[in-house]
Amino acid sequence: MNTFKVSVQETSNNAIVKFEVNQFITNHQSFEFNNIDEAKPSPLAQQLFYLPFVKKVYISGNFIAVERYDIVEWGDVQDEVAQQIEAYLNDGGTVINEAEAPKKVPVTVYAEATPNPSVMKFVTNKKIVTTLFEFTSIDDAKLSPLATELFHFPFVKSVFIEENYVSITKYDVSEWQDITIELREFIKYYIESGKAVVLPEAAEKLQKTNAQKDHQFDALDDISKEIVNILEEYVKPAVASDGGNIQFLSYDENTKNVSVLLQGACSGCPSSTFTLKNGIENMLKQMLPGKVEMVEAING
Repeated sequence: MNTFKVSVQETSNNAIVKFEVNQFITNHQSFEFNNIDEAKPSPLAQQLFYLPFVKKVYISGNFIAVERYDIVEWGDVQDEVAQQIEAYLNDGGTVINEAEAPKKVPVTVYAEATPNPSVMKFVTNKKIVTTLFEFTSIDDAKLSPLATELFHFPFVKSVFIEENYVSITKYDVSEWQDITIELREFIKYYIESGKAVVLPEAAEKLQKTNAQKDHQFDALDDISKEIVNILEEYVKPAVASDGGNIQFLSYDENTKNVSVLLQGACSGCPSSTFTLKNGIENMLKQMLPGKVEMVEAING
């Protein structure tokens, strides 16, 4: 049997450290435990919760991510924790009790056409992420195991993941009628298997946690804040239902121009220019008279 080796990997969140194992320790499933009672299916997680500074344990594939309370710094304890995990695994300790582990939750996925003929929306009956992510290449997708696997399909051009759906943009080499069922089944199986859709540190690394977004909003000028609030309330729900997103980028006080980023199904959509000019631009002009002249879009 191979010897387990555990290495310490820092993350962009200084409260979280990943302990990476040189082989898989779960059967392609992910588990998150917030306290020792929740951790009953995992004797390993329970052991970690005996450490007074452990706040949360996340186990997936070949790593354990641990979030700490502020009573210690990781630099003082991480090597010791890594050694403890390594010794536990090499002594034959159980990572997950399969009998007690949550059973596979049946997942339904259905395909939904969008206004963009190059994009199909795959909607699930369970929440898969807490914030939106867009990946335009396999290199770009390192923080999303699901997106990385989707890019192995030769016809996948980009992947947009929202709370309960995945929007896929295809290259013109394939027709939706030939690939939709294959993609739908792949996404359904992937989610049912409990694999990580995005890595635990993805939101933090991509500046998408609520705290980071609040900080970005607070740094804006007053007119920009008004524009963001209008987009959030009146525009985003409509474009989300079409499998896309619109994100505020900037406002120029001198030219009164607004720049936005179009993502998912909105990016490169033939009807998005019309929507932008006749919908969003007119709305902003009416709601912020004299403050907005033009809205320009950048495709994600």
